[in-house]
Parts: sequence; structure tokens; C-alpha cells
Amino acid sequence: MTNIYVGNLSYDATEDDLREAFEEFGKVSSVAIIKDRETGRPRGFAFVEMPDGQEAKVAIEALNLKEIAGRAVTVNEARPRAERPRRGAGGGGGGGRHW
Repeated sequence: MTNIYVGNLSYDATEDDLREAFEEFGKVSSVAIIKDRETGRPRGFAFVEMPDGQEAKVAIEALNLKEIAGRAVTVNEARPRAERPRRGAGGGGGGGRHW
């Protein structure tokens, strides 16, 4: 399974737009346009999963800097999400320096 990052995505783009673009290169398992938790509006990027790594590689090369829904997108293999400290509980907080 290859997870693909699609950046610089038009706020008007739909999951169907992405699925259609990527299915030209092979099977698409899932499409997720990332939305702001508070407003529900798109954040301008998405993730597409393709089960066949070779098809995903071809799709990445073909679609990078191409137009989807009226905007040239950045397409590359998604990197694993870095562990980030959770906001709120613990962590020392305060924002001051810790020597």
C-alpha cells in the first residue's frame, strides 16, 4: 500500500476529482481531503492510497505539477507522520525556557 500526498490542492477539488485523476494509473484504495477540525473547510492537501506500489510511482511522476480542479498540485509519496507532543496536558507548558 502506497500513501500519496497531494499538496497545493484547490479548495474546490473533490474526492471524485482526485480519484478520477489517480485511477488513470491504477486502482485507488482511498482518497481523503484533509479538512480543518474547527471550520470543516479543506486545508489544501489530501492523501490518496494505491495498493500497487509501481502504479503509485507512475501516478506520482505523471501527476506532480499537473492541474487537478484548476490548480497545479504537488504530488509525492507521503512520509510517515512525525510524533508530536500533544497540546494541553503535561509537557511543562508555560512557554518559558527549560535549562
